[in-house]
Parts: sequence; structure tokens; C-alpha cells
Amino acid sequence: MTFDLYLGRRVAAFGYHAGFAGTALGFDVWAQQQIHPGQKYPSVEHFPNENDLITYIKDRLNKASELLYPLLPIKGYTPRIMVVGALGRCGKGATEFARKVDIPEENIIKWDIEETKKGGPFPEILEADIFVNCIYLSQKIPPFLTKEMLDSPRRLSVIVDVSCDNTNPNNPIPVYTGNTTFGNPTIAVETKYVCLTLLNIIVENILNSLLCSTRNTHPLDVISIDHLPTLLPRESSEQFTTDLLPSLLELTNRDTARVWVDVEKLFRQKASLIDS
Repeated sequence: MTFDLYLGRRVAAFGYHAGFAGTALGFDVWAQQQIHPGQKYPSVEHFPNENDLITYIKDRLNKASELLYPLLPIKGYTPRIMVVGALGRCGKGATEFARKVDIPEENIIKWDIEETKKGGPFPEILEADIFVNCIYLSQKIPPFLTKEMLDSPRRLSVIVDVSCDNTNPNNPIPVYTGNTTFGNPTIAVETKYVCLTLLNIIVENILNSLLCSTRNTHPLDVISIDHLPTLLPRESSEQFTTDLLPSLLELTNRDTARVWVDVEKLFRQKASLIDS
């Protein structure tokens, strides 16, 4: 009943906080790769509120930056994040979290239908440290990434597949299988190529072109959790109820209120398929 047929979208959804929480974990996994190279990312627990999560991730990013550039008297390295599906609920949550942990706007690459309409694969994804997939998959499309691409020199070390379409035959990220959980948040994708060396990085651009630390023995970690909003149960629940409340208040007018009329229409359409 959360779907509005007229607008073609849900009247209430957890998408924003799925993108928000997924991006938080993506930054944390990236930080883990720098702070504890070679160690698997541990299990995570939910946070009591958004501010606690933001404070925690900021601290982790600062520690990672300090380790990457211990000798430079300048501000530490900031990871680059690429969000595909950036204009939807999920994508907006992803980009908003990046801003809240002080990622510069130039390090937040935002792609949507306009950028992806030419069809993948997209080598541009390899130039980001963290790739967040927030698309709504409604039809078969060319893959965004292939395993062969991951064997090339790249900056990418974390994929956050918020969409979690790995069981869909049209999955645009066919480089891993299986979902992850908060108890086991990541899957390591084995590749032939890890990352560029620090020397390569310094030669290219010491501030903005860091591709990856050679200390990292997890060449690519994937997050594919299908219940991401529960990382922030308070805010995600509050947002959902706020979105849903106007429709609930229309229950007394369900014979005329569009959302309820559409729900009944959809129900009867699907029920007729069972009867036939």
C-alpha cells in the first residue's frame, strides 16, 4: 500500500536511509583498509542516532588520512565517492551522508540516468575510492562493472551495492555473489590487481589522485546488505512514519482518496491473476 500508482513511486520508503547508512559503512570499510590493512572488516551494531554515526565515521576517516600521509604538514587525504542513481531517494541519502562527514563536493561524483544512458561498463567507476549503487533496476541493462575491469589499475576499493540486485539475472554489478549482513558486512572480491603504489600517486597528484595504499591486502570489498536502514532504527522509522502518516489519515476516505483507490485497484488486478 506504500506505492502511488499516479506518481509511479512509493509514498513511504526507506530508500533515503538505506543510501545514508550504506555510504556510512562504505567510508568505514575504506578506513578499515587503511587503518588495519589485511584485516577483515568486523561486525557492526546499530547506532542510537545519526549524530553518533557521523561522529564515528569522521573519526575513522581522520585516522585513515593520518596514516596515509603521516609526514605531510597538510590536511589528510579525502576519499572520492561515486554515487550512481544519485537523484533518487537512496542516492540523495548517499550524497547527503558524504557531505555530513565533510567530503568536499568535488569528491562526490553524482551520476543518474543522463550519465548512464550510453550503457556500461563504466571505467569512470574505477577512479573512485568508493562506488555506491543506488539504482532502481527495472529492466536488463549493460553491466556497470566487469571482473576483467577490476584487474586494471584502479582507485576503487569499496563497492556499496545498496540496490542488492545480485540475485537478479540483470544485475549490473556481476562481480560478486550473495548478500552480506551486519554480522558479516563484506565480501572480498579477488582480483589480479590490487592498487597503484604510493609513488605513482605522488607523481600524478599528491592531494587528489591517491588510488590506494599498497598495504591493503583486501583488493576490493563489497557491502550488499538488504536491511541497511536498521543501522539507524530511530531516524529511518521516524522518516517512514512521517511519509506514511498522510495516507493513514485518509483511511476514512478510502473510497475516494487516490492512494487507497489505487491500492485497491492494484490488489484486485493481482488477485484476478490468481483466480485465472
